Order: sequence, then structure tokens, then C-alpha cells
Amino acid sequence: MAIVINGTGTVTGISVGGLPDAIVDLDTLAADSVNAAKIVDGTVVVGDIADDAISAAKLANSINTDIATGVTAGTTASAALPKAGGTMTGTLVAKVATTATDTDATNTGSITLDFSVNQNFVLTLTGNVTLANPSTEAVGQSGFIACIQDGTGSRTLSLGTDYETAAAAGITLTTTAAATDLIPYLVIASNRILLGAPQLAFA
Repeated sequence: MAIVINGTGTVTGISVGGLPDAIVDLDTLAADSVNAAKIVDGTVVVGDIADDAISAAKLANSINTDIATGVTAGTTASAALPKAGGTMTGTLVAKVATTATDTDATNTGSITLDFSVNQNFVLTLTGNVTLANPSTEAVGQSGFIACIQDGTGSRTLSLGTDYETAAAAGITLTTTAAATDLIPYLVIASNRILLGAPQLAFA
């Protein structure tokens, strides 16, 4: 059984033994309303909405066109999405998780910190260390460098030219065996890593 309703909500007829093409007759509704709906093979098919005809085929075609050619928003068209095998352009900016920490138990000689992988560094000094100039730092990146003296102690820390300290004073570490010093840093430009005053001899 199917109930046929006109645009004003009045029941205009009842059909028994099969579904008519038009389950709901909404032709008299406002132009921005659904004009017709019917069931075909168990699927509800919606006709015109306002002045724009909506159909699965047209919708799919519209989506496919937008993906292939780019979507126009106002007067500016965005770039089309790349298909398989296509090329994406632009700048990819890698973000480093603030919890990414390099814990390195053996450090001596020239050491290059990888700022693209780690935000913080915990370095056990097993000899005198020089921090070589990196190429992976990002402007605005900040964190800390912890220096731990090994069981011998008296390990020194020298700096590449990219590392800057207040008044060019350099960094003087605690020399006691097993001592831990903490050095904060902030990247303000390419090749400029500012080091704060070290906090010495944590215990």
C-alpha cells in the first residue's frame, strides 16, 4: 500500500497492490523544495532541488571534474588534485614532535645534531666535543641540549659558528665526573642557533 500526498500535505489517494511512480507529489511546493521523489527498484530517487537537478551521475561527474581540473571558489581556481603518478608541487614543511629526543651515550670529537629528527638532545660526553654546524634546523625550533660528563669528567664543549652565545662567551661545562648540565636553544634564522646560559651541575 502507498499513500499519495500533495504539496499541501493533504492525502489525495491510496494505492494498494503496488507502488506508484510518485510516492510524494511535491510539485506545488516552493521552488527551493524537492519537486518529486519516487522509488525505483527499492531505491529512493530525488528529482530537482531548487533549479539545480541533482542526480548520482551528475554529482559523480561534478566531483570527478573538480578533482581533474581544480575547484573554482569565487574567482580563484584551486589546483587540481594529482592523479596516480602525478606530481604535487609546493613546500613541504616537516614538523618535529616536541617529545623527540636523541639520547646518545657516546659522544666525542665533531658531532652534528639532526634537528629535523629530534627536538632535544641528551649527550653523554666520552671525550671533548665540538658541535658542528647543522643544516637541518628550522626557524622557531627550540629545545634543550643536555650534556652529561662520563665517569672520567673534564670533557669540554666547543661550538661551530652557527651556535651563538650571549656576548660570544661560549659554553663552560661542569667538569665533575657524571655531572649534568642543561643548555636551552632557540633557532632564529638559518645558521643562527642561540644558546641560553647553561644550567649547571644538576643533582
